[in-house]
Amino acid sequence: MKTTELNRRQFLKTTGALIIGFNLFPPSSVSAQSMAEPAADADPRELDSWLAIAPDGTVTVYSGKVDLGTGVETALAQIVAEELDVPFNKVHMVSLDTAKAIDQGVTAGSRTIERAGPQLRQAAAAAKQELLKLASQRLGSPVESLSVTSGVVSAGSKKVTYAQLIGGKKFNTKIPVSGTGWNMKVAPDARTKTFKDYKIVGTSQKRVELPPKMTGEFVYVHDVRIPGMLHGRVVRPPTVTSKPASVDDSSLKTIPGFVKVVQEGSFLGVVCTTEWSAIKAAKALKVTWSAPQTKMPAGPDEVFAYLQNTKSLRDQVTVNRGDPEAALSKAGKTYEATYRWPFQMHGMMGPSCAVADVGKDHATIYSGTQGSFGTRTAVAEMLGFPEKNVRLLWREASGSYGRMSSDDVSEDAALLSRAVGKPVRVQWMRDDEHGWEPKGPAQLDLIRAGVDDQGKIIAWDFADRGLPLTAASSPGLRLLASRQIGMKPKADGNSNGTQGGGEIYTFENQKCAAPLIPWVQADETPLRTSYLRAPGDLGRCFASESFIDEIAADQKVDPVQFRMRYLGENKRGADALMAAVKQAAWQERPSPPAASMGGKAIGRGVAISNRADTICGAVAEVEVDKSTGEVSVKRFVLSHDCGLVINPDGLKNQIEGNIIQGVSRALMEAVKFDSSGIKSLDWSTYPVIRFPKVPEIEIVLINRPEMPALGGGEPSSAPIAAAIANAIFDATGVRLREAPFTPERVLAGLKKT
Repeated sequence: MKTTELNRRQFLKTTGALIIGFNLFPPSSVSAQSMAEPAADADPRELDSWLAIAPDGTVTVYSGKVDLGTGVETALAQIVAEELDVPFNKVHMVSLDTAKAIDQGVTAGSRTIERAGPQLRQAAAAAKQELLKLASQRLGSPVESLSVTSGVVSAGSKKVTYAQLIGGKKFNTKIPVSGTGWNMKVAPDARTKTFKDYKIVGTSQKRVELPPKMTGEFVYVHDVRIPGMLHGRVVRPPTVTSKPASVDDSSLKTIPGFVKVVQEGSFLGVVCTTEWSAIKAAKALKVTWSAPQTKMPAGPDEVFAYLQNTKSLRDQVTVNRGDPEAALSKAGKTYEATYRWPFQMHGMMGPSCAVADVGKDHATIYSGTQGSFGTRTAVAEMLGFPEKNVRLLWREASGSYGRMSSDDVSEDAALLSRAVGKPVRVQWMRDDEHGWEPKGPAQLDLIRAGVDDQGKIIAWDFADRGLPLTAASSPGLRLLASRQIGMKPKADGNSNGTQGGGEIYTFENQKCAAPLIPWVQADETPLRTSYLRAPGDLGRCFASESFIDEIAADQKVDPVQFRMRYLGENKRGADALMAAVKQAAWQERPSPPAASMGGKAIGRGVAISNRADTICGAVAEVEVDKSTGEVSVKRFVLSHDCGLVINPDGLKNQIEGNIIQGVSRALMEAVKFDSSGIKSLDWSTYPVIRFPKVPEIEIVLINRPEMPALGGGEPSSAPIAAAIANAIFDATGVRLREAPFTPERVLAGLKKT
């Protein structure tokens, strides 16, 4: 099939171009019968559970990971193609179905390539071993003498294809497997290639899912339609999960297509035959809500006071070297600062959506969840079904960024479907999504440092006082609908991460900690919390990298050279820092320079980060309008070391997206709220970056093929806010210690200088 090739700029400039694509997913219309037949879970010890080879030589891979728009489907296919020695376009990744796929853990943390990649590589290597055994028998030559090119096994002039060996048949082979999920070890003894022999891994391959997305053929979860499907909407209180004291549905009976009001505990929803009817019914339903047990905080100041004064669940100490307290008492000069990071939204462009078909003893869910098996568990527990009786078919949602680790909408759809005995599609409204999506939690960072008489840092004490993640679909936690029907959480919440507090540096006396402050409440409030891209890292890196910049400025040392003093033997950190500043043509000098004249001030700032052993260096160049306080990021340079690079083009695409989103989060994103509820309910009250404000982006990839492939999805988010804050200081002399860096905060700082 021939595809017309256009780059993005050509596509935007031209009209009438025809792009011919193919759909990698099943049709959106699925028969009710097929939905009602969940199969037994796949056995990871069976080689056939991992892949199959068709009569035409196509390799089908049953991965337990999903592509959230990050391109991992393409990268994982490259890994399998490389190990099997088949053309890349012969590998087909099947959309996740819990009845057929191996549970490889939730797709999160930018750890898919790092953790699922080796699992698929080893499974492919095991398959290749079996294929070579079959070829040895067919060709009458020892395995050691065989070679493989493009799925063709050769022994001198004799050849046989993979398809001829096994096409359409099963391997019927068991492989050794230990552990589960992320930690599963698959066929560890299967011999794999060395990086020196790679031909597909490390090359830029076009993302396989983009052609159908461009032509509109791609099936998002919002596009799923099944026979007999009804439409539902959930009705929630404005502030907390209080119970409906009274419900008056008399006005709904005149709405064409109205089917039923569903109430279970404090869960309340409507079901209709059409989506528009469901929207009207949800708005028309008259509800009086009981007084809540839990009050919303009056505003950010109350939250930050709570963070500072509340005893932690656990302190999560990542570095504890020497005696920072004793060193501080002996320091020639001490520094102390407090930084504040706000609640932020995931801000998915398309609101949450799912389709559920719940029968007497089984259920099937279509969802864009990041953790398909975790969502299956949550729905099964809520419905009282055995897990094997719940089948989840994954379809991509519109964005995620951690949002779909909290798969609330699947539970909504399941409850409504159970109530009416038919399939129900639920799509949240924009004010539902902004109001009730779990937020990236607020963080309060307290830092102290001391220097000796020579200006050397001899003490570093960092504490990131943050909230746990209470709404992730993890064991012991509960999603929104589960809590509304009375299921209580059995855990305090997951950690919001710990890295970014200065661990990348080596100080003689150093403590880095992330005290976790309790946040589980009697009633769930709209300030419930969940993973948000690079969880916690942006706030911690903003604080630590701003603070080290403050010390460098006070010591009148170039901020790059000052950082290099404390990177010690961290060669990868030093390489990333120098790669970024070299690309940015950094001119060595202390910050800030002499005050600029005129209405515009320009500055540059630097930051480095380490997330899950992926190291980034960043340089931001900004322009500050001193009359309005508006900050414009003109150029952003980022170096990126994630070990072995699988798909350079795909990786750069991810980094570009992170930079754009990171600039948005640094300059403008913060959830507005008071005791009456969330005030950021649309895009005007929760603005995100627009195209004219996107900076010029330059990326330097540091490929280390001798290393394992590490995370490439979110690490580049971490240093962005810090680099921008440092650039604003360089431009204006204003040190901002609270994000986002709004014009109001910049102007307030300028008035003090």
